[in-house]
Amino acid sequence: MEITSISRYKGSTFEVELDGERKLYLHIDIIADNGLKKGSQLDKTELRKIIYDSNFRRAYQYALYCLDYRDYSERDMLRKLIGTYKNEDLCRAVVGKLAGAGVIDDARYAEKLARRLVEGRRYGFRRAKKELLLKGIGEDTAAEALEQYGDTFGDNLAELLRTKHYRLLTDSSDRKNIEKVKSALVRYGYGFDEINAAVREYFEDAEQAEE
Repeated sequence: MEITSISRYKGSTFEVELDGERKLYLHIDIIADNGLKKGSQLDKTELRKIIYDSNFRRAYQYALYCLDYRDYSERDMLRKLIGTYKNEDLCRAVVGKLAGAGVIDDARYAEKLARRLVEGRRYGFRRAKKELLLKGIGEDTAAEALEQYGDTFGDNLAELLRTKHYRLLTDSSDRKNIEKVKSALVRYGYGFDEINAAVREYFEDAEQAEE
């Protein structure tokens, strides 16, 4: 195949015509990196490489564009790219380059998300870890991100009782309302033992305040 013409198409994209028939739209960097010019001869292997390089560049630039708006885990970015570019091997290579350059970092992403889940939403360990796993964070990375919040979980639980559920906690003998509160806290990701201890302490503090 012979390149019969190269002409500017739009911005940094050029139209490359092959044998006067087939047209490729390539970024100037792809043209320069592959030494393409009018009259260049290409075999099928060279053409496949050029097309791969072009698609890789597009996918990489698209990933950077997405990252301008929010963070992604490696798995979420891979899903995003595959949904657009279909070629899983190419998309994995793009994510690998992003991770290698530190543009995507699951540990950093997990730390930010953990802070938002624990300090912002006041989730317990179980719920926070589940949310991290759903975002594609690995078990060990998720556990490490949450490790620093050991004391915070207890403080959050007490705060939820004081500010969110206090209307149902007016009578320590009202088992129905107390069970409602406990069920809600389980959904927040707290364990039965820590919930029972927090509720017990809540009523003890309330009794002392009345004395």
